[in-house]
Order: sequence, then structure tokens, then C-alpha cells
Amino acid sequence: MTIERAKPKAIEVRRVHQLVARAAGLPDVRADVEANHDENRWWPTSIADPRVRMLAAGWSTRVSYRMVDTYARVITAAEARGFDDLVASTDAELASLVRPIGLPQTRIDYVRSLAELLQGWEKQGVDPTTAESADIDALILDFAARVRGASYKVAQCALLTARGYHCGIIPVDSGMVTKLAPVLGITLPSGAVAHERMRHVLEAVVHARAAEFRALVADNEYQVTIPEGVEPTWWVHLVLIYFKRLYLNGPSPQLCRRRPVCTKAVGCAHPTRIV
Repeated sequence: MTIERAKPKAIEVRRVHQLVARAAGLPDVRADVEANHDENRWWPTSIADPRVRMLAAGWSTRVSYRMVDTYARVITAAEARGFDDLVASTDAELASLVRPIGLPQTRIDYVRSLAELLQGWEKQGVDPTTAESADIDALILDFAARVRGASYKVAQCALLTARGYHCGIIPVDSGMVTKLAPVLGITLPSGAVAHERMRHVLEAVVHARAAEFRALVADNEYQVTIPEGVEPTWWVHLVLIYFKRLYLNGPSPQLCRRRPVCTKAVGCAHPTRIV
């Protein structure tokens, strides 16, 4: 199965850039982005083994923001044991490890099938941490198909964490599909494939306007580190994900009901802002 990368429409490019520009200037969005950009609480750079990073991406599903500290303790314990030791553990041992974050059987199935996938990739000479070994779209599709409990969004996150924040992947969660896409006037196909289509659109927009997005980082004086020569995909992802969390998960009464026609979206002069 393949998902063709359709070129984003000009209006989609314009609307994504306009919304990011507006969201980036919001103080609460900026605070959350700065707190999670260089060292993300969900996917910390301190995890050296990319296999454990992919494990963390899967185990973060169905864990609320209120439980991030509990989740972090579980991942720290998993890293201390090591990926090979985790795979060799009994189901009872793994269930005891993940009990604080719930869904033990789902998380056990994830790590077992992840290990099988990685073994298969190794035999094929595929290294998920490098751009040269395989096309990223193909890896995400393969991951989502073969790892139990892994959707497209989990596969996107797993490959992102394996390769590093600035690898060019913009992971798309369910809220970005159901809440952010309508704000942007982006029409997505039904089903899980919507996550991939939305990812393709956002990545293409950043590619098309990389310099302008970098300018937004500087103009808003963000205290973040973006390596030279890379597109600011990770920064754009965080701006959008925290805008979604703070203003669309509710939603906020500050939202204009005339979006996406109203490019300001938040704090505009329109008298009616009831969603």
C-alpha cells in the first residue's frame, strides 16, 4: 500500500503559514513550545537507544498530560532495563512495569511486535534512524501495518523519535485531524489515512516556506535551538500541537467562528466568537 503525496493547494499553504504566525505570537503557546522544544518531556533526548525511543512513542498513547510524570518514570525504568532485556521479559514482568500507565496487554503487544519488526528490518538492511536506508513514508506504512497497536500517528512519532526532533517528520495526532484541519479549511479523507495526508500537507508547507517559518522563530524571539540547514518542522509541529491543545480542545471562547476565513483566528474583532 502507498499513499501518494499530493501537492498542497496554495490556499492550504497560505492558511497554515497564517495560523502558525498567529499561534506563535500567543504567550501561552510560546511558553509550552519553549518548554518542550529542545528537550521534550514525552520523548527525551536522554534516551540513547533508538529502539527504546520508539518504545516510548508507542507507550505514550492513551496517557494524559496529567500523567506525564508517571509515564516518564515508566520510560526511565524501561530504559534502565534495556530493550533486549524488555523483550526477553515475561508478560507478567512487563505488565508490572507498565501498570502505572494502564493498558498492560496493549503495551506488551506493542513491544513484542516492535521487536519483530526491528528484527525484520535489520535482516533487510533497513536502519530506521537514517534517511538513506529507506523512504520514510514506506517505513511509516510498514510500521503502522506490522506493529500491534500502532496507528499512523504512532508510527510517525516512533520514526520521529528514532531519527531525532529535526528529521523533517511532523507527527499528526487525532486532534490535529478532527480540530486543526477544519480550522485550516483542509479537507481530509476519512479513516486513519487522514493522519498521513495531514502530515504530507504540513511537511510540504514547511518545505515551501522554510525561511518564513524560521523568520517567525526569530521575530517572536523564541528561545529554542534549531540546527542550521534544517527546516523548522519540529517547531511548527509544537506550535500547532499546543495551539490545538490550548485553544481547540474545549474550545476556547476566543476562537472566531468565521475561521478559516478569518486569518486571525484568535482575538479578532468579530463580535461573535461562539463555536
